This record gives sequence, C-alpha cells and structure tokens, in this order.
Amino acid sequence: MSITTIPRAVLRFQYRLVRLPLQLIEDRVVVRMGEETPGRLFYERSLGVLDATVGHVLGDSTVARRGAAMSERADARGRAARLDAAASAKEEHAETELEARRNQVAEDQKQARDDKAQRVEQARIEAEERKREAGEAAQKRTAAAKQQADQVAANRKASVANTEWAAKQSIAADEKRATDDAKAKLDEARTKRDEADAKRARADRVEELADVEKSSRQAARARKS
Repeated sequence: MSITTIPRAVLRFQYRLVRLPLQLIEDRVVVRMGEETPGRLFYERSLGVLDATVGHVLGDSTVARRGAAMSERADARGRAARLDAAASAKEEHAETELEARRNQVAEDQKQARDDKAQRVEQARIEAEERKREAGEAAQKRTAAAKQQADQVAANRKASVANTEWAAKQSIAADEKRATDDAKAKLDEARTKRDEADAKRARADRVEELADVEKSSRQAARARKS
C-alpha cells in the first residue's frame, strides 16, 4: 500500500461517516417525497454531485459512479418533470383553448339563434304592422266608398226630391193655370150670360112696350069706332 493510499482510505472512511446522516435523511425523509418533487430532485442532484466529486477526488470509482448516476437520475427526472409540466401546461392550454373555442362556438350558435329569433320576431312584427296597416287602409277605403255611396245616394235622393218638387211645382202651376183658365172661362161665361140676360131683359122690355103700344093703339081705334 502506498503512502498516499492511507490518507485516501481515511478520507473515504471519514466521508462515509459524514455522508451517513445525509443517507439517513435520504432514506427517511427524501424518499417520502414525490419522485419529481423539486426539493427531492435538488437534494438528490446535490448529493450526487457531491458523491461524484468526492469519488473522483478520493479515487473511489464506486462513489463517483453512484454520485454520477444519482445526479443523472435527478437531472433526468427533472427534465422529465419539466417536459411533463410543459406537456401538462401545453395540454392544459390546449384544453383551455379548446374549451374557449367550444364556448365561443356555443356563444356564436346562441348568438345565431338569438339573431334568428330576433329576425323572426322582427319579421312577425313587421307582418303584423303590414297587416294592421292593410286593415286600416281597407277600413279607410271601405269608409270612403261608403261615404261616396252615401253621398251619391244623398245626391240621388236630393235629385229625386228636386225632381218631385219640380214636378209638384209644375203640376201646381198647371193646376193653377187650368184653374185660372177655367175661372176666366167661367167669368167670361158669366159675363156673356149676364150680357145675354140683359139683352133678353131688354128684348122682353121692348116686346112688352111694343105689346102695350099695340094695345093702346087698338084701344084708341076702338074708341074712335
């Protein structure tokens, strides 16, 4: 055994003693943590680096390999944890984005349904308004037609009344003319009758006077005889 071998053996023994509490912590505390827990990965990586460094310094290949393996496992689990976390984050982001898209699609569909319902309701309101306006226009036309018909009937009635009045006036005028003519003729006939009676009376008077004169002449001739 060389002179340098003894101190290294002592140092390895001393390192084993120093590392024993760390091993106890690892066995009783660290192993209870999740394999990808940041605290456990940091502890195992640090302990691995320490073993690897001390193993190389002390020429203990077993300790060096153990430390390198521990450090690599910690690094691998760390990378896996980071990749897993990234994948989870990506998946969560994808799920969030998918959910957002689904929500947007649902919102768009709801908006489309609402817009359609609004258009249908607006169309119904406009149809009702057109129907109401058409009804009012029809009522106005009917009222105008009735008013026109009433006016025509009133005009016809007035025309008939005027015609009847004119006919009555004409008949009355004709009756008055006939009455006046008849009265005039009657007056004329009475006048002529009165004139005839007067003439007859004068003729009777003349005849009577003639008879008296004749009787007087006869009486006178009889007295002379």
